[in-house]
Amino acid sequence: MANFPLRTLLIDDEPLAINRLRRLLKPYADTFEIVGNAANGAEGLKVVEELHPDLIFLDIEMPGLNGFEMLARLSYMPLVVFATAFDEYAVRAFEENSIDYLLKPVEPERLEKTVERIRKSQQTPTAAMPDLRHMLELLKPKKELHSISVRSGERILLITLTDISYFEAEGKYVLLNTVDSQQYLTNYTITALEEKLPDVFVRVSRAVIVNTRCIKEIQRYMGGKYLIVLRDKKSAQIVTGTTFHDNLRELLEL
Repeated sequence: MANFPLRTLLIDDEPLAINRLRRLLKPYADTFEIVGNAANGAEGLKVVEELHPDLIFLDIEMPGLNGFEMLARLSYMPLVVFATAFDEYAVRAFEENSIDYLLKPVEPERLEKTVERIRKSQQTPTAAMPDLRHMLELLKPKKELHSISVRSGERILLITLTDISYFEAEGKYVLLNTVDSQQYLTNYTITALEEKLPDVFVRVSRAVIVNTRCIKEIQRYMGGKYLIVLRDKKSAQIVTGTTFHDNLRELLEL
C-alpha cells in the first residue's frame, strides 16, 4: 500500500488542463506529490515506466495513444483517475474500474470527493482495488472467427463456421461435426470454443456446442430438458444438459 503523499503524474494533451489540475491539487500537498507530467499517451507510457508513480490523472482522448491504449501497454499499473471531457463510453465503462473519474473542466468540489475516495482507498487494507487490466481485456475487440482449422492426414483444412453443425467433447478430445456428416478432431477444448465462437453457437450440454442455424426442430424432453434435431445429413439428435438448457431457451425464447 502506498504512503502519503502519493507520487502523482498528470497525463493530458492540453497544457491548460494540466496547469488547472496542478493548481487544484496544490491544497492537497499532503495527499499528492506531483512528480511530472506528459503531453500524450506515448510520452505518458515512457514516464510511467520510468517513474513508477503511485497515481496518475489520465486524459482519455489524446493523439497517438489514447488513455486506454496507454494503459494496455503498461507493465506497471498505478492507481488511475480518469479526466475526460467525454462522459459517454469512457465514464460508463470505467466508472467501477478506476479510483475515480473527473469531467473536464475539473471543478474543485468534485475533486474534493476524488481526494476523499483516494484517501479512503489507501487507508483501508481490505479495500478492493479496481482491476483495470481485466477491464481492458474485456474492452478489446474480439477477433472475428470465420473458420476452424483441422488436420486431415497431411493436409490442414479450414472448415467454415457455416458448414459446422455441432462440436462434441469425447474424453479429452473435441470433435467437429459438419452438416454433411464429416467429423474432424480439433485442437480446442469445449470451453475455449464457447469463448471464441460467435453467438449463433450455443453450449447446450457439458460436452456439446450447437450451431443454432442448423437446428431443424426442438422437442420437449424429460426433466425440463430439450431434444434438439439438427438439419445435417444424419439428422443428429442432441439432448440438452440440466445446467445448459437455459442457454438455448433464452436464445430461442422458448
